[in-house]
Amino acid sequence: MALDQDRYTYRVIWSQEDEEHVGLCAEFPSLSWLASTPEDALRGIRDVIAEVVLDLQASNEPCPEPLSEKRYSGKFMVRVTPQLHQRLALYAAESGVSLNRLINAKLSQ
Repeated sequence: MALDQDRYTYRVIWSQEDEEHVGLCAEFPSLSWLASTPEDALRGIRDVIAEVVLDLQASNEPCPEPLSEKRYSGKFMVRVTPQLHQRLALYAAESGVSLNRLINAKLSQ
């Protein structure tokens, strides 16, 4: 079973513990599907998500919004120690850039 408009975010990883591929969906982090091939793991998790979405819709419960459809502001808060804040501010000043520009560059590497 597949969703007509499937816009959820899927990933397949290898599980050394299970010795199988694991299908995951970012919007439903508690769900997974084990399979011997990556293709079967992806197909399995997509089928599970389709069933869960149908169940949620049938009971008038909200479905998670696909990450691909969310709007992001470009702002988020990060808490660091005062010592790290000071070191970063000094490094930014010595580099002739703002702290914001320094952090942006570091995060995009």
